[in-house]
Amino acid sequence: MASLSFARGLWRGCSKRLISTASTPQLSAAEIAQRRNDLFTKEKERQLSLNPRIEKIEVKHVGKSHPGTLFIMNKGLSTPYSCAMHLSEWYSTRSVLALVDGQHWDMYRPLTHSCEIQFLTFKDEDAEEVNKAYWRSCAMILGCVLEQAFKDEYSVTLVKAPEIPVTSGAFCYDVILDSKLDAWTPTEENLHSLSKDAFRLIQKDLLFEVLDVDAKVALEIFEYNKFKQDMVDERASQNSKGVVTVHRFGDFVDISEGPHISRTSLCDQYEVTAAHNLQSSQSELRRFQGISVPHHLKLYHTIWHRLRKRSQKLISEKRPKETNDGNEITNVELA
Repeated sequence: MASLSFARGLWRGCSKRLISTASTPQLSAAEIAQRRNDLFTKEKERQLSLNPRIEKIEVKHVGKSHPGTLFIMNKGLSTPYSCAMHLSEWYSTRSVLALVDGQHWDMYRPLTHSCEIQFLTFKDEDAEEVNKAYWRSCAMILGCVLEQAFKDEYSVTLVKAPEIPVTSGAFCYDVILDSKLDAWTPTEENLHSLSKDAFRLIQKDLLFEVLDVDAKVALEIFEYNKFKQDMVDERASQNSKGVVTVHRFGDFVDISEGPHISRTSLCDQYEVTAAHNLQSSQSELRRFQGISVPHHLKLYHTIWHRLRKRSQKLISEKRPKETNDGNEITNVELA
């Protein structure tokens, strides 16, 4: 991942308020991310070990092509993607979500019972849920990029990825940046570098995994993020079993109800287009925004330009906060 680094003469032109340093965290951002990843893996392996005896389930395909095809799959192990592979390469590469007994299902979420299954793509007549999953996944990619883009001397705290409809024109992720960056406004070059980081993740063809965990486990996974822990408490209170859903692609773990698309490679054009200051109780809250289209949808340059321009507008009824106090940082470079 690229890192944010300041030009040599930067601090000479900044106020003492910007020079002040925050307390040194016990773990670096990379170490915290690795800890989340390790805890996700540990819990996934623990859950798999609870069922040492493999049970078989029947999964019936009810799609337009190959209707009635019956799969004999492994309970708690096989996923919709496993079934798609048995149908054809088209299904395994184009399917975004599955309908399992009418419920929207991640392609890599294990099947838990005998059921009927249908696969959803971007070209379905009613692609609303598919589009929601795509926007949600693009926002998660953005969160990963933002967390890893800054050097350890500049803290980045992920807050949330608001559920924003595709019709809003942009997906987004809210973060809190180090107070030393209060006066910094990302340049076009900065945003372009973040976009390149996202595209590197997309090219890795990383799958989106999903795991339901007890609130206690989720609190441990997000031990170093108070905003995520608050989200865990809220979602656990809304679940009768106190269960929280977390997702992972690569080694990045986040809390999300989902569902998500199957793999990062379903994204094609992807661009981080704007960053806004939000008026809130956390005055340093930033909303980074972006736009993307799936890999099989090709847009003319003029249309993409219009969509990109639209995505730069703050997707909120609140207006961005004015932060230029005469100490605006303009020469931050993404290297």
